[in-house]
Amino acid sequence: MTDTERIGGDVVVETLRALGADTVFGLPGQHALGLFEALRRADDLRVISGRVENNLAFAADGHARARLAANPDGPVPVTPLVVSTGPGALLTLASLQESRAASVPVLGISSQIPVAGLGGGRHGYLHELPDQQASFAGVVKSVHVVRRASQIPSALREAWTSASTAPYGPVWVEIPQDVLLGPAGVPPITSVAAAPVPLAPLPELVTAAADLLAAASNPVILAGGGALRSGAHAELAALAEALRAPVLSTFGGKGVFGWDHELSGQSWLEDWHSTEFLADADVLLVLGSGLGELSSNYREFAPRGRVIQVEADLGKLESNYPGLGIHADVRLTLQALLEWVPMRRSDGRAEAAVASLLSRVKSRLDGQDLAVERKLVDDVRAAVPDGTQTYWDMTIAAYWAWSVWNPEGAPIHTAQGAGGLGYGLPGALGGAAATGGPTLAVSGDGGAMYSVAELATAVQHGLDVTWLIVDDGGYGILREYLTGAFGQSTATELARPDFVSLAQSFGVSAQLSTLDTVGADLAEALRTPGPSVVVLPALLKMFEPTHLEQS
Repeated sequence: MTDTERIGGDVVVETLRALGADTVFGLPGQHALGLFEALRRADDLRVISGRVENNLAFAADGHARARLAANPDGPVPVTPLVVSTGPGALLTLASLQESRAASVPVLGISSQIPVAGLGGGRHGYLHELPDQQASFAGVVKSVHVVRRASQIPSALREAWTSASTAPYGPVWVEIPQDVLLGPAGVPPITSVAAAPVPLAPLPELVTAAADLLAAASNPVILAGGGALRSGAHAELAALAEALRAPVLSTFGGKGVFGWDHELSGQSWLEDWHSTEFLADADVLLVLGSGLGELSSNYREFAPRGRVIQVEADLGKLESNYPGLGIHADVRLTLQALLEWVPMRRSDGRAEAAVASLLSRVKSRLDGQDLAVERKLVDDVRAAVPDGTQTYWDMTIAAYWAWSVWNPEGAPIHTAQGAGGLGYGLPGALGGAAATGGPTLAVSGDGGAMYSVAELATAVQHGLDVTWLIVDDGGYGILREYLTGAFGQSTATELARPDFVSLAQSFGVSAQLSTLDTVGADLAEALRTPGPSVVVLPALLKMFEPTHLEQS
């Protein structure tokens, strides 16, 4: 084969380019050779490789989130991920579960065994599974299987459209080895375009919602991840100010409403004061949230007024609480509501209610011995320059950040959608590839060991990531959970490496920090181009839960 002989892999690359891709995250495998040869010949597509497929999928997720955060008004930025058959493909499942839970548009492309082996015949091909696509069907939005090179453009267009249609999410495309290696069979592809259909609300439902909101004496808005993903920042602010309605954000919705806005109740959703504040609304407008476990304070939330739920994911509509359900994109719904909802003059009541809520939350925290944890989050936030994307693993520092982190100028991306470990560093690698600027990753020592190999990826691709590792000697949050439930913990205490020396062995600048110096150490690391690691030995605590007091 010569460079001028086009193969199926070239059709994939040409289609991705036509659809708007400029970066591909990929890890080669035997069945995917044709695709990676095509990527080699495509000098206008950047290929970010990795060490483990699940980390690479997290990186693709982080890349898409950073693009969404940086340009909420632009086209939906689908990020391609390319892996090989069987073991390589299956390793992405946990990461794609996070992308699905958080509505992140990732396009997974996997090779497959030769066409003749498809159908579960158990022919004994390397990496063969009886039905690989079945493993993904319950995880991603849609699965697409190609059997001829001529099917590639349409399959990728359908997948791209699925990923970028509200609710956004990961999709999966499988292409057999012999199709990728075989003749292209079609002319060069340059004109493929995806056209997601806007998910507009039904007019009669908008009218009904507007009537409820106009008549409400105490309206409150809960903004979820769907509001953030739809780019509804301006529309949400306009509606809140028109209604004089306080706005609280779910952990996934942080950043869609001004943190210090006079109507912002921020995001202390695990505090009973916030739970009751939402329950007291005579009309609660829920935007892009399914009111799941975390957003409902572990199911203890019990609304006493009417609920209006705007949700692009049909399966989440009224799945937990009855109400007026509107199946639609949040931004489009807010635009429609703004045409009907009257403008109210401020009388100071909503602002006073928000100030009282935040004061009560603060008083509750002041009554606990949490000075170390609160100062740590403040120091980390102060160290982060404006415009820096931040990525948080499932660790106690992140559990604090869900509630207290001010995302203005420093968007926060976390793994709380599905709750899997290992997201911080690879997510931040994707963010750095998307923005070209510094990114921050935060992990515990347990989660860090899931992805420490990707320090080599950071070095290889020159990605500007500063990684804060809070080392408490184990799985800290699980230690708390087990000790709280049973008085002792099991399998939470961990042997771990000298993270500073380990990072330095990769050629990464690293230093041991303290609670007194971590802010300055992080600020210096973030100012210095290239990958760096800051290790903080610290035993952190969570604030006391409030849902247990109600049960």
